[in-house]
Parts: sequence; C-alpha cells; structure tokens
Amino acid sequence: MTDRRPLRDRLRGIAQEAAKFGTVGAFGFLVNVIVFNVCTQAAGLAPIRSGVLATSAAICTNYVGNRYWTYRHRDKTGPSREATLFLLFSGAGMVIENGVLALSHYGLDFTSPLADNLAKNVIGLGLGSLFRFWSYRTWVFRTPPPLAAEVATAAEADSATVR
Repeated sequence: MTDRRPLRDRLRGIAQEAAKFGTVGAFGFLVNVIVFNVCTQAAGLAPIRSGVLATSAAICTNYVGNRYWTYRHRDKTGPSREATLFLLFSGAGMVIENGVLALSHYGLDFTSPLADNLAKNVIGLGLGSLFRFWSYRTWVFRTPPPLAAEVATAAEADSATVR
C-alpha cells in the first residue's frame, strides 16, 4: 500500500527521522572516536583492528538509540529479523567505514593519527552513515502495516472517488 499523505508531510517525516538518526549517530560517533583513539593510541592496536572494535561499540549504542527513539513508531513484530538485518547492514557500513581507513592507511600511506581519524571518522563514517540511514529505514525499521480499518477506509475512499 502506498503512503497517501501529501508529499510535504512525508518529507517532514523523513526530515524528523533524519534529525533523530543524526542525534543517535552523534552519540555513536563519540563512542566510535573515543574507542578508536584509545585502541590506537593507548593500547597500540593496529588501525583496522581498532576501527572494527570502535565501530562494533558504536553499532551497539546506535541500535538502542534507533530502536527505542528514532524508529520507535516502526514495526516491532519481528525483533530477531530486525536485529539480524541491523547487524547485517551495520556490518556493511563497517566495511565501508574501515575500507576507507585501509585505503588511506595502507594504500595511500597516510599513517598519522590525524589522517587515520579523518579517513575513518569523517570520510568513511560519512559514507557509511548515508548507507545505514537508507538501509535502516528501508529494510530494518519498516513502517508498520496498516490496520484493517485503515485499509477498509482507504478502499471506501477510493471507490467513492471513482464514482
């Protein structure tokens, strides 16, 4: 069933979701940057290993924020399906994010802490976040199915319009 709300209302809804997604993402970003820098600077771990650990910590933070705030109005009928898809698409975002870091660090030989942070936490995270926003709202946190009464009302409205 298609959304029958005016385009302006649909765009406003997407903008509100994007703002909430961005707020949750800001907390995830802080977790990501802190864990990444603790792992690389204090613990001396390799950049990609640190990136995977940092992104994994941020994924946990973001799931809670997105499930219970950004997309709380979305379908909650399949929690295991939702968690599986969230992890799948988050993993794909992690590959994007850390792929940019690997290209920068190992491919282009930009190995300073600043270069690693820019590659991972600015460029990689930006690209990964765009992918995640699209995939979460499209596949993970779907719009709940319409109630039977709403379907019947919409069908009556359609038949009245045709007459």
